[in-house]
Amino acid sequence: MITMMMMMVIIIIIIIIIIIIIIIIIIVAILGDRNVINKEAEKILKYKDLTIEIQRMWNVKRKVIRVIIGATGTISKSFRKYVSNIPGNYEVKELQKTAILGTAHILRKVLT
Repeated sequence: MITMMMMMVIIIIIIIIIIIIIIIIIIVAILGDRNVINKEAEKILKYKDLTIEIQRMWNVKRKVIRVIIGATGTISKSFRKYVSNIPGNYEVKELQKTAILGTAHILRKVLT
């Protein structure tokens, strides 16, 4: 049997967990090299309403992280700052390599 005291402890733990929740929205885009800075600004505006709505509906903190890389690995000046906010350990070189390999794969499919 669960006593009243145990029920209260469980409810308090659930409330603490709900308060600590932070929603992280990671926006990933790989595009032409000339548009990296423009696309970064566009993504900020595009997802602003969504993040405000999420915060209002679920009463949680929100964080938007923009990961935008050019098709040949071009990155913006603020890219390293954004990647450092993503939980985990990510190398910028590896992300650039992935973008370049993806571009090469698409070109190989199109040109053969």
